[in-house]
Amino acid sequence: MLFKALVTLLFGSEWKLKQRIVAARHPRARQVMVKLWGALQYECGSSVAWNASFAGEPCFPHGIKSIFISGAATIGRNAVIFQQVTIGSNTLAGSKGFGAPEIGDNCYIGAGAKIVGKVRVGDNVRIGANAVVYKDVPDNSVVLSGEQRTVAGREQMDNRFYSFRGQWCYFDEGSWRPVSDPAVLAHLAGVSAGA
Repeated sequence: MLFKALVTLLFGSEWKLKQRIVAARHPRARQVMVKLWGALQYECGSSVAWNASFAGEPCFPHGIKSIFISGAATIGRNAVIFQQVTIGSNTLAGSKGFGAPEIGDNCYIGAGAKIVGKVRVGDNVRIGANAVVYKDVPDNSVVLSGEQRTVAGREQMDNRFYSFRGQWCYFDEGSWRPVSDPAVLAHLAGVSAGA
């Protein structure tokens, strides 16, 4: 835990480093801190994007180990986020939920919970361990994990991971390949404009 010790020594905590990155005015200092943040995330097996929007400092009861939070996600005040939680953007072409989650204030997110896509989680929501959230959740609600339900499809689904890297690309066989299908490009352009 070399980088955790270094971050604690230099900044006091992971959260204070994140705040310093967001507030940094000098590009070189910001670049160095972002690299340190990345090394800390790698060391912890996490990816809490430095540019994810938090209204206040969250509580990570078990540290930031094995937590993924997309850079496009927004999280309200007093969030409690346990280990192995994913708060991730949906970038699948053709998906209704294209975008990133928006989490309200005072939310409790149990271990292993997944909140994916353009969903709004209201204030004072409790999300149970291993629950999967892909629809909006009203204020003052509890989301529980449930029985597995499988919906069989007839057509092959496009499950490639798309990412904008100067141009739209997809991950295939260990490398990024540019998207050349005009229908997919048109869809990606349309959903990113509305996201």
